[in-house]
Amino acid sequence: MNEVVLYSVLSIGGLGTLAAIILYIVAQRFKVIEDPRIDEVEEILPAANCGGCGLAGCRNFAERVVKAGTLEGFNCPPGGQDTMSEVAKVLGLEVEEQEPMVAVVRCSGSVQLAPPKTKFEGLNTCAFAHSLYSGQSGCPYGCLGEGDCVVSCAFDAMYMDENTRLPVVIEENCVACEACVKACPRDIIEMRKKGKKSRRIFVSCINREKGGVARKNCKVACIGCGRCVKECKFEAITLENNLAYIDFNKCTLCRKCPPVCPTGAIHELNFPARKPKQKKEDKSAEA
Repeated sequence: MNEVVLYSVLSIGGLGTLAAIILYIVAQRFKVIEDPRIDEVEEILPAANCGGCGLAGCRNFAERVVKAGTLEGFNCPPGGQDTMSEVAKVLGLEVEEQEPMVAVVRCSGSVQLAPPKTKFEGLNTCAFAHSLYSGQSGCPYGCLGEGDCVVSCAFDAMYMDENTRLPVVIEENCVACEACVKACPRDIIEMRKKGKKSRRIFVSCINREKGGVARKNCKVACIGCGRCVKECKFEAITLENNLAYIDFNKCTLCRKCPPVCPTGAIHELNFPARKPKQKKEDKSAEA
């Protein structure tokens, strides 16, 4: 009986030892030696894990950028230029300076300018409302006002205006992570260059319906008249599918297009107030 127990113990012990040896050999054979620079890059990143870089978190960003050996196509919106410069130092690379971006809401269809024609009763999310109907004002392109973009923002850079029922971007907090862009089912939020002194000019409308139909639902809708296109001397404005669009890479911020827009669909932000034009009668009187 003792011999049977002894043989059993020795057999089990031998099998355990053999399994340990096999596991060790396999582990050594297939082990992956991780580049220590990955940890260094991860420590530099802001740990926001917002996905603004297009990857699954800061760790994944660090792994991918170290493996790539180049900064081309990589950017950390929350960290900005300073963070990318630090990453470049760790990797022994140079980084091109990128202009800061900010979220822009391209819809001005407030409850005052685009009065509700129906009342929505259901799950209070834009995604759900978008799947069911065109919106309370009747505009199939406008903001639905349920705040999916605000909920998606991890940096407190957006809030819903109680009076207009439109989202408002807090520039100082926006890190251009694009979470709000992805959350909006109507694609009314766009990332644009922040601009010198935070000045920007853009068409605050994405309605592609014909002018009369668009204007019926919203007083400040773009009607596709093309006046802004004719006014722009820098070919920064295009007109397609009844909708004007201003290319921020070509726009010189000359401010000549907003005054010619008959509906006020072109917005200019953070510019000094325009001086009121003098009437011809006033000028003749002065002479």
